[in-house]
Amino acid sequence: MEKNLAENSGSFTRRDEPTNGGDAQHSQVPEPTKPDPKPDGATAEAEPTPPTSHQGDQEEMKEEAVETPLPSLGKVSEDIDQLLVTMKRNDDHNNNNDNKKGNAEKIEIPIYVKRYLDLVDEKIAKYDTGEGKTKWGEVAEEDSWLLETADRIPKLMKLLTYRNEPEEETNGQRSSLVNRTGSIQQRVMSYLEEDFRLLMEESRNPTELDPGGNTNSNPNNNNNNQSSVDAKGKHVASEQQDVKDSDLQQAESEANFPGYPDEAVANLSKIAGAMLAGGYESECCQVYVISRRNAFEEILHKLGMERISIDEMVLKVQWETIARDMIPAWINAFKQCAAVYFPGERRLTDTIFAYNSSVAAGLFSSLSCGVVIRFLNFAEGAAMTKRAGEKLFKLLDMYETLRDVIPMLDGLFPEVSVEEVKTEMNLAKSRLGEAAICIFCDLENSIKSETAKTAVPGGAVHPLTRYIMNYLSIAGDYKETLEQVFKEHSKIERKDSTSRPQNENEGASEKEASSPFAAQVMRVMDLLDASLDGKARLYRDVALSNFFMMNNGRYTLQKIKGSKEMSQVMGNTWCRKKSSELRTYHKNYQRETWNRVLQCLNHEGLNVNGKVHKPVLKERFKSFNALFDEIHRAQSQWVVKDEQLQSELRVSISGVVIPAYRSFVGRFSQFLDPGRQTEKYIKYQAEDIETYIDELFDGKSHQPISRRKT
Repeated sequence: MEKNLAENSGSFTRRDEPTNGGDAQHSQVPEPTKPDPKPDGATAEAEPTPPTSHQGDQEEMKEEAVETPLPSLGKVSEDIDQLLVTMKRNDDHNNNNDNKKGNAEKIEIPIYVKRYLDLVDEKIAKYDTGEGKTKWGEVAEEDSWLLETADRIPKLMKLLTYRNEPEEETNGQRSSLVNRTGSIQQRVMSYLEEDFRLLMEESRNPTELDPGGNTNSNPNNNNNNQSSVDAKGKHVASEQQDVKDSDLQQAESEANFPGYPDEAVANLSKIAGAMLAGGYESECCQVYVISRRNAFEEILHKLGMERISIDEMVLKVQWETIARDMIPAWINAFKQCAAVYFPGERRLTDTIFAYNSSVAAGLFSSLSCGVVIRFLNFAEGAAMTKRAGEKLFKLLDMYETLRDVIPMLDGLFPEVSVEEVKTEMNLAKSRLGEAAICIFCDLENSIKSETAKTAVPGGAVHPLTRYIMNYLSIAGDYKETLEQVFKEHSKIERKDSTSRPQNENEGASEKEASSPFAAQVMRVMDLLDASLDGKARLYRDVALSNFFMMNNGRYTLQKIKGSKEMSQVMGNTWCRKKSSELRTYHKNYQRETWNRVLQCLNHEGLNVNGKVHKPVLKERFKSFNALFDEIHRAQSQWVVKDEQLQSELRVSISGVVIPAYRSFVGRFSQFLDPGRQTEKYIKYQAEDIETYIDELFDGKSHQPISRRKT
């Protein structure tokens, strides 16, 4: 068979054409070098033949054939390339002439195809020996040869399997060549796959990361120093510098990600192109996906985003850990992925798989969607945890993150997957929003469930008032988000709500029509007022009851006014109404306390027939002294933490009592006998009264005035 192949290897000839010398000049394939059909290194042995007159000539020709060098790998590679080019040109010509595959010409395979496969097989075999294959990049010629071979072999395989075999060929020669070619292709691709994997793993530089920071939203935090730290625990004074630093870090991170040198990316692109063209798309993509998935896992781990299931979040992890560590890490990691890592990954994938944009899009979608689903699972787990008031603001932080990230996906994710990803993200956002609404509406239950029957000592601000107002104050920082959440995700019908006050003011109904969030805040405030009104009745002292309402009302109003956002929610009408209520409580307190004192200093009834009646005068002084002592003893233990309110009360009391006392003493002290009688009934000077008034409302038990005088 080899001899026959040798005889026919001079041209790539059609079986249905004559082979005489006149037709040979029309051969479509250039005549290749005639290799020795014997195995490499073997010499042809002449079989004994009868002596003839031409024996000398035959021996001379035979000697020349033996001495002709075997064609090199480079030479037969050129022959193969020329063959492939020629056959492609013929195919294009036939296709243009509507020549069907069934009418394709029957061909014979030139012998140099086998020679080429022998040489390639021999070269690759060296890779499997102790010598091994050089690492990619160490020998440029080896890298080029491997890529060229990976490009040539699939084309040769297509040629071998496309053409019809001659009917008389029965020895399986073509089938053997096909199997050898397939085996060589598999081995070549396996080396390219390993080179691709090593380049992916070893060429990547570490990614610069911004670990971010934690925010702490605590409704029980009473720190009112907003100049340095706001309600979320963020430093306001350095906010602009923080933004600049963050932008710089992001720019540096974006420049460094994904951390592959240009040369490495170019080599990865060449290898990927060869593997995809050779039909090894799945192997190449698998290596890429595993490598980049590990890279993302490393990034998320460094950013503090640990892998955790929804069940673990709901059932095992303490909320304190989730709020303090996991949610801030989730927010930071998600924002950085959307702003830096996903765009960088898209650029890397598009560059490496530039030869096939659909493969690039599929790979990026697979990688990024897997990371996004992990983020969304965490968000759903947080939304499914047990409802509690302190969780609201962390859930809103996550809601805002999703809201801000979703628009960034347009133009980043492939069209085939972007809508699906956005749908999943919107579902997670909706669950967070619905959870936030439920928690906020639970403020109503917090108020209703506070049924303590013991009055707060000293008429101080009730813990419920402090909690609700601090909560609403922080909620003001999320006003726009809460308005969006209530508008888009509220599914709660409020028509039958038992918390709706019977006499809602007109402003509240207007707010309800325009803002579901404002209506909910108004309901909370009305419930709080009703609850405080009930708690005020626990005091037997009417003055203390009014003092309690004034104290709590003042705290409420100051918290609303202290938040620009909550002032907008409640409106000017509510603020004016609340201020009017406070004035009423103040007047009632004055009437029940200090009006009784002023009655002791009343001039009426002291003159009888134009003369001052001393017994009545003495009784007036005694009554004043006893009543003032009693009020001082009691109200010095009453509590006003608001320094401004405390000062306003003391000034208003002094303004009423001291002038009246000074006038009374100035007019009637002369009617008392000098000496012991005067000291007995006029126990205080006006300056003493002012000093004692300044001791009121500080929550301390002072020494009785009578003991100080003795």
